[in-house]
Amino acid sequence: MTQAKTVAFHTLGCKLNFSETSTIGRMLENDGFVKKDFDDKADVYVINTCSVTENADKECRQLVRRIQRRAPESLVVITGCYAQLKPQEIASIEGVDLVLGAAEKFNIVDHIKELTKGDSAKICSCDIEDVNTFHSSYSVNDRTRTFLKVQDGCDYGCTFCTIPMARGISRSDSVANVVENARELAANGVKEIVLTGVNLGDFGKGFGGGKNAKRAFLS
Repeated sequence: MTQAKTVAFHTLGCKLNFSETSTIGRMLENDGFVKKDFDDKADVYVINTCSVTENADKECRQLVRRIQRRAPESLVVITGCYAQLKPQEIASIEGVDLVLGAAEKFNIVDHIKELTKGDSAKICSCDIEDVNTFHSSYSVNDRTRTFLKVQDGCDYGCTFCTIPMARGISRSDSVANVVENARELAANGVKEIVLTGVNLGDFGKGFGGGKNAKRAFLS
């Protein structure tokens, strides 16, 4: 009998990242992986990065070094905003095997199947202008509250912010899908749901939205 592979996660940054990490974790568990704590030894480590803090580069490198000391034979996957913004820089970190940009993070199952430890780091990314679809996400069992992603991206080009370059244009889930996810979570015993996104005030923009989406959702 083949032993199930194990995977461990570490999330940097916002609640939106937590919701996406949790969803990616469920995808891998559905594919047969067993989830482990990040401080445990695992076959695959996934780091979901942030681009808002000045320490994104430092934190990412420190985490990879920890993995290298603990499990040098394990696969290391970096995704998130920092991975979209500076994929080449991340790929140059010793021990990194795969860098997934904004459009590829939810295709992680397929990408991991093609990885072999020891090969050069693989970069799977695209121009941020091509990132225009919405992928529903929510966290479960990670914290007391459940974070439900209803919006992603940003259309405001503030000079101090890298979010539009890391996550793309503003886009939303449909009202129907948000309600369906909320009902499913409630049916599974979730007591508190926190809506999350890059800019919740933009809910209704983009895929699944519409000018009356926010009003319909609030009603």
